[in-house]
Amino acid sequence: MEKYQEFIDKAVKLGANDAKIIKAAGIVTAAWPRWKCRYGCPEYNKSLCCPPNSPTHHETRELVDCYEYALLVHFTANVDKAEDLLDRIKVITKSITKVIDTLEREIFIAGYYKAFALGAGHCQLCPECTLKDCRNPTIARPSVESCGIDVYSTVRNNGYRIEVLKDIFDSMNIFCLVLIE
Repeated sequence: MEKYQEFIDKAVKLGANDAKIIKAAGIVTAAWPRWKCRYGCPEYNKSLCCPPNSPTHHETRELVDCYEYALLVHFTANVDKAEDLLDRIKVITKSITKVIDTLEREIFIAGYYKAFALGAGHCQLCPECTLKDCRNPTIARPSVESCGIDVYSTVRNNGYRIEVLKDIFDSMNIFCLVLIE
């Protein structure tokens, strides 16, 4: 696992709070995250990176099973009560997308040709998705939750603490994955 330390260091340098290498087998998939997207998220079916356009939990499990290790990347974010919540979340999501895109690219260049990133939240790369052809296919990635990954179980199984936010202005823990090899 020491051979991946440079990727952990790079994640932190790019703005993550921390990161760790995990066994891909510890990534939990389930049907319920996509149902939460479908019944609860105002961005449902507004992006090629979100349900119903993103991979199902079965497809995600099939993908994850092709890997032995992944980089679990942890971010925290706060929203000031004076800020517009939705605007702040868009900024956070867009910056996280840049970080995981950079990580995926650098891991790939380091020789891990299967590297593939999964982001957090809905895609913020375009003001509005065409829902046909992605304008940013080299950067756009589905979020972990939109692919049916049980983020809570996955991060808890790997030593992180995560709780449901009681107040939208509480500090948010946000997690992404980069599948390595």
